[in-house]
Amino acid sequence: MTQLTKQQRTEFEAAAFRTLVEHLRRRTDVQNIDLMNLGGFCRNCLSNWYQDAANEAGVELSKSEAREIVYGMPYGEWKDRYQTEASDEQKAAFARSHPDH
Repeated sequence: MTQLTKQQRTEFEAAAFRTLVEHLRRRTDVQNIDLMNLGGFCRNCLSNWYQDAANEAGVELSKSEAREIVYGMPYGEWKDRYQTEASDEQKAAFARSHPDH
């Protein structure tokens, strides 16, 4: 296995994250509940992790600022444009896979 420097690893992880975020911005047809049901995380989780990382580094970043970074627009705007009502099937799948949510 190729040995990466710490700097390379950080750069490659950051590039992968940016690619994932751009992919999710393009795939507005994929709802957060679908991501949660299939992968156990969603855009909001990514924004929370981003906020946590910033705050741990001493950078105050609000939840809304972190969400705008991930969504590419204010969260409310994204919801108005792209979020649909979850189906009964989606809600049931979420309840089964995330009973503590």
